[in-house]
Formats: sequence, structure tokens, C-alpha cells
Amino acid sequence: MRAAGSMAEENGMLPQADLAGNFTLPGTSMTLNRMGYGAMQLAGPQAWGPPRDVDAAVSVLREAVDAGVNHIDTSDFYGPHVTNQLIKQALHPYPEGLVIVTKLGARRGADKSWLHALSRQALIDGALDNLRNLGRDTLDVVNLRVGGVMGPSDGSIEEPLTVLAELQRQGLIRHIGLSNVTPEQFAQGRTITEIVCVQNVYNVARRNDDAFVDDLAARGVAYVPFFPLGGFRPLQSSILAAAAASLQATPMQLALAWLLQRSPNILLIPGTSSVAHLRENLKAAQLEISREVLDDLDAVRTMNSDSLGERHFRIMPPSPRRNRSRVSVYRKEARVDPLRLLLRSSARSPGGLRHAISIERCARRAPCRADDGEPVIRSHDRPAQGRTSGRSGRGAR
Repeated sequence: MRAAGSMAEENGMLPQADLAGNFTLPGTSMTLNRMGYGAMQLAGPQAWGPPRDVDAAVSVLREAVDAGVNHIDTSDFYGPHVTNQLIKQALHPYPEGLVIVTKLGARRGADKSWLHALSRQALIDGALDNLRNLGRDTLDVVNLRVGGVMGPSDGSIEEPLTVLAELQRQGLIRHIGLSNVTPEQFAQGRTITEIVCVQNVYNVARRNDDAFVDDLAARGVAYVPFFPLGGFRPLQSSILAAAAASLQATPMQLALAWLLQRSPNILLIPGTSSVAHLRENLKAAQLEISREVLDDLDAVRTMNSDSLGERHFRIMPPSPRRNRSRVSVYRKEARVDPLRLLLRSSARSPGGLRHAISIERCARRAPCRADDGEPVIRSHDRPAQGRTSGRSGRGAR
């Protein structure tokens, strides 16, 4: 990573100039630093109820803004109401240039479930709740959230989007975006109102939106990926961790840096409830990725269930009696060789060659134990498993 000698960085923060450049939303005067912040994790577990430590949540928000973040992603259904109230408590009156992006189209059930709220009245009530809890007269940007939990579903978005367009004409909303949508739904949305951003699941392992990202970039529309470590298979997580170690970075930092390098219209909203993790995430804007590491990460996307066949790996911590990692491998056939890729990535990290050799020696010994169900990777630093819940580093949705 590059070093920046500023007072802010000496205090653990990053100056605004280091936050990966900026992007102006189309048809607006809103210029956003590409590294933003997602507020979902500020609520209690499962984005439900208040945080365990309100003061800590307030500190995270203030530190993010002090570090140069001017794009906060939120919604009144986080908590519900909790994150917006925390944002108001921490930052109101809001600094000039801060853009708060919220979402409509969902609500929380009493059992903490995520339910659609796409009726006319539900959208109007949701807009008013956001205004009240944020303490604003107008919402900067509102994303219409449709689709499922982890991806879009087909169907027309005309009816709910027309309601948002009416609220925009009334002055309650400045600009409109979409979340969890297909390219076809985006095209339909553009016939109703200008769309300034799209927020979908996208990361180094889940690249279904590759063509969509490029199309939006050509149109000057922002693409805001959430769940930067979501949907990873175990081996993909371990390869990401090994590649990150070779750069002396965390897996989350590498995942975020890859997204920043992927396209200039990508804006990030990693979420955390920890000041320490916030600082780690923001440093991803300084991470430089070599061509060799990019090639390794390009190979990760081919490691879906089809390409891996029935080949899986279980990587476990060194035995307490022996300083050696253990790997269980069982396979039929694979179109890629993920073990070789893992060894190559591991060998580039500090001390990684010894670790890679021990993995290779273990993998050669047969028979190896196979466990029922999906294997889970475990290691010293517990690389991310692609879970969509948790308390640090996941992007908001």
C-alpha cells in the first residue's frame, strides 16, 4: 500500500483525496467519493433493533465523514428506523456535500424477515419515515428496491417506480436509483424517470452483472455493488485470502480494491460497526493490485458449482502438535485446478511458501477425509465465508 503523510492518516484516518477518486451522478451536481459507507451494520444483529453501543455507532459515522466519506447508504427498514436515527444523531446538521442514499420497497416483519413494501401507500409512508428519521425535507437519492434477497427477479417495475417519480415531482425526492434489478428493468425505468444509480450484488466471485456494469459506465450511471464478500464458495474465499496476504492486505481490502479497479463508475458502500474495520476498509482505496493477482482473481469467477464438479477442499488450522496445515480433498473432475491456484497465491505471501508446500504434501496423501455437505474453510485468520450477515465489513444492501 502507498503511504500518505498527513495528519489524518497519522490518526488512523485517510484524507479525502485518497478515497479512490470521485464520480458525479448523471444529471446532478452530486459528486461522490467512490469509497462510501453502508449503515446497515449499525443496527443490532440481523439489522434489527438498536446497537449494543450507541456511542460506538455514532463514532463510526463521524469518523467516516471526517475521513472524507460523502456518500452514506441507509434505509429506514434497517432497525427498523434505527440507522436513520443514528445518522441524524451523529451528523445533523449535515455537512455540505454529504449525500445520503436511502431505499424504499421493503419492510421488516415482526419475525425480522424482509418483506416487500411496493404498494403506493407503503412507498409514500416509507418516504415520510425516511424524511422524519433523517431530519430532512428532501431525500437526496432513493433507490427502489425490488427482486429477492440476493438478486433480481423478472417483472415490471412500472407501478412502484411511477410512485417514486410522483414523489420526485412533489419535491420529496431529488434523484432516483434502482436496487436488485435486471438490465431490462433498468431500461424500463429510464422510460419513467432518470435513473442515477443501480445497486446490485456484484463481487470478484459473483460477476453476473459484468455486461451491465459496462453498459452503465458507458451511460455515465453509477453502479453500487453490495455484499463484496457475499456468495463465495469456500475455496474461492481461501484463494482470495491467499492473494490478499501476498499484498499484505485483508480479504475485504482486496475485494474492495478489485471493485474500484473494475470500473470507474463503481461506488462502494462497505459497512461495519467498528471504527477499526472502517479504517481497514477505507485503506482499500490505496491498495494497488498486480497483474498476477488480477489473473488469480479472474480465475476465481470460474469456480462455480459447474466448473468445480465435485472437487472440494477443507483447509484446517495447523495441528497443535505439528506446525502443519491439513487439507482434505475429494474430487471427480474439474475444468480448473483451484489447488494449483491456491498454492500459487499462497506462495507469494510472507511465509506462504512453507504453508503452500505443506498444503501440497497433505493433498498428495490419499485417501483424504470427505465430510457430508458443503465444506467450510477454517484458517488462522478465518477468511470470509461469503455470509451475508455479521458485524463487520459487509456491504449494505
